[in-house]
Amino acid sequence: MKTLKHRFVMVIVLFVMVIASACSSEKTEGNENNSNQEAIKIGVLASRTGALESYGEQTVRGFELGLDYATGGTRTVAGRKIEYIVEDTETKPEVAVQKATKLLEEDGVDFLVGSSSSGDTLAVLPLAEEYETIMVVEPAVADSITGSEFNPYIFRTARNSSQDAVAGAAAIAEKGVKIVTLAPDNSFGRDGVAAFKESAVKLGAEIIHEEYADPVATDFTSNVQKVIDAKPDYLFVIWAGANTPWNQIADMKVQDKGIKISTGAPDIAALSTMEPLIGMEGFTVYYHQLPQNEVNDWLVAEHKKRFNGDVPDLFTPGGMSAAIAIVEAVKKTEGNTDSAKLIETMEGMSFETAKGKMTFRKEDHQALQTLYAIKLEKKEGVNYPVPVLIRELTPEETAPPIRNK
Repeated sequence: MKTLKHRFVMVIVLFVMVIASACSSEKTEGNENNSNQEAIKIGVLASRTGALESYGEQTVRGFELGLDYATGGTRTVAGRKIEYIVEDTETKPEVAVQKATKLLEEDGVDFLVGSSSSGDTLAVLPLAEEYETIMVVEPAVADSITGSEFNPYIFRTARNSSQDAVAGAAAIAEKGVKIVTLAPDNSFGRDGVAAFKESAVKLGAEIIHEEYADPVATDFTSNVQKVIDAKPDYLFVIWAGANTPWNQIADMKVQDKGIKISTGAPDIAALSTMEPLIGMEGFTVYYHQLPQNEVNDWLVAEHKKRFNGDVPDLFTPGGMSAAIAIVEAVKKTEGNTDSAKLIETMEGMSFETAKGKMTFRKEDHQALQTLYAIKLEKKEGVNYPVPVLIRELTPEETAPPIRNK
């Protein structure tokens, strides 16, 4: 009896151990599932200080609004919460690298977004490849980002210099027209001029001089004088930053000398300095009254609500587009943030933005998008020249050359 009783106890013990083991296995598996539902982390690189501070602020605002729009205010996608960390690059490439490294190594982000400066962005691109992390580029525009320096982890919602160039050239270039360009002496400026020149020459225009200025200059007198000396039909200006050449262009009466001005209409702060250019025809990336779609309607209304009646500015919809692109990609992967899966998903992916439908071109991951041919006009009650729509330039029309290797 004792032996039989002992065996019975052993059977009970073994049964309990099996049940415990099964429960343990279920618990372990559940933990693994929970680990898959950890928050998605996004690192946002932006100029919060420096010459492009306003661009960084616009992008971050747009990004936050984009997360809310794309997730219905939950900041959750495919069952996973979204967290984001904003780091100031100070508009310095070496700082951008330090901050990106911190985001990748210490914070363990699943995505990078940024940056305000092409120089900052170009410095960070190799890190995205090294850490096999998707980087959504916004708002940097240098062609080389999705061109000579491209790697497969890079996707750009920002337009590039060639897209700007197509729009800018369409406004003024034709056979026999002589054009001088003025741009900052950096990757943004030189890539922009190269792209504009290519587009303008195809339309029959001649670029008779390229003038480059110090990106942090506050006095452009000598640069503008060289423009005047060249005696072009048009001066095409490519510029970014709080310091602009418009005061010197006005003071030196460039237009009175028979030289027409054309440029991309900038953000609202810079538009306020362009009073002498009323009547100018050019292009713009965005002005809040131009796109007619539900996403832009939501953006304008929500931005006014959150920011004391202020309207979204030039780079706000870009930040929004970056957030929407990430959320849409993760929806399609059902929460999977494996970079190989994301690349496969995002190549050729279309998504709705405040500027209409964007599509990541498979070959170079550049988002094809709408730009706007505009004329600057004076409007009652508005203290800056307002970009008024001449016509939309479609994504197909502004599609840039494929420049990556």
